[in-house]
Amino acid sequence: MSSNSNASIHGGKRPSSFRGILFVILFLIIAIAGLTYVKWWPYYFKAIKAAAEHSIGSSILTSDQGTAPAPSIQSAWDYGVVYFKSVWKAAVLGILLGSLVQVLLPSSWLLKVLGKTNFKSTALGGIAALPGMMCTCCAAPIAVGLRKKNVSIGASLAFWIGNPVLNPATLIFMTFVLSWKFTLLRIVFGILLTFAVSYFANKFAGNTKIPDVIEDVVNQPNEPQGSFVSLWLRSMGTMLLTIVPAYLVTVLLLGAARAWMFPSLGAGSMSGILAVIIFAIAGTLFVIPTAAEIPIIATFLSLGFGAGVAGALLITLPAVSLPSMLMVSRSFPRKVIWFVFASVILLGLICGAISTVVL
Repeated sequence: MSSNSNASIHGGKRPSSFRGILFVILFLIIAIAGLTYVKWWPYYFKAIKAAAEHSIGSSILTSDQGTAPAPSIQSAWDYGVVYFKSVWKAAVLGILLGSLVQVLLPSSWLLKVLGKTNFKSTALGGIAALPGMMCTCCAAPIAVGLRKKNVSIGASLAFWIGNPVLNPATLIFMTFVLSWKFTLLRIVFGILLTFAVSYFANKFAGNTKIPDVIEDVVNQPNEPQGSFVSLWLRSMGTMLLTIVPAYLVTVLLLGAARAWMFPSLGAGSMSGILAVIIFAIAGTLFVIPTAAEIPIIATFLSLGFGAGVAGALLITLPAVSLPSMLMVSRSFPRKVIWFVFASVILLGLICGAISTVVL
């Protein structure tokens, strides 16, 4: 990208180095303060609970008997209340950071570090995800913000996927509640999803460098001018209008439909390939808070579901969801979204097959 293009992103003129450094420092202060309050400090106490009790709570998906309520408005509302009560702080932080990425981080720096389609940019995007520890929906606004700054598809995907599947806190909880074997499987397949799938998504996208909606903004002849506050409010408003409605609606719909998506299968098929396929697809579409896959898997295992089902859900439940894919759908080419969706299901099935042997 030419220097003129970089300048246009910043309102027609290149910001001074000193101002850019101040903006980066401000972003880091906000991010560290927010993550400390929302993630790092609460997870410290949750890790102590997991070590002492070998539990982090009950399954958000089903009752203790392994059944979900029949589809209804009430079941949608009940799940929505429990879900949003768990994630609202992280969701607010994700939207805040996703909007601040667009106005505080210099495009020239982001393009230099994360703008290339090589493996280095993808790897750096995945590594940057590790401190975030966010679920797929809470990380989605930040991935959208990165794409609006012209970060490459691979690096943006690695950040988005790496947040939930390589979450260090979740790995600690998992070791205490399930076993080190589950943790090892999660690390191996999490690395494949975060780095390999994201990298190949660059190649799969072909010559598509940036989505049309972003290209229109970059090439706009009269870039909007304004103060930092006005630009940030405009960015925040756009994100709220384009992301939040689909998020709210799909969470409620999935909450209502969870009895259909996770049926109580008969004993003869609980460990069969059909069960693994059903739960791999359902897990990829369904939406859960951070680390909620751990009590879900523990509950299913206690009810007699096979290791194959547990292995499939171990990967598919946290990686992506229908709401999160809709949230990022305008920031990635459609074929990339389908590629990620299919890759999550495929790796979930492979993990399920391996789990039947090693778990």
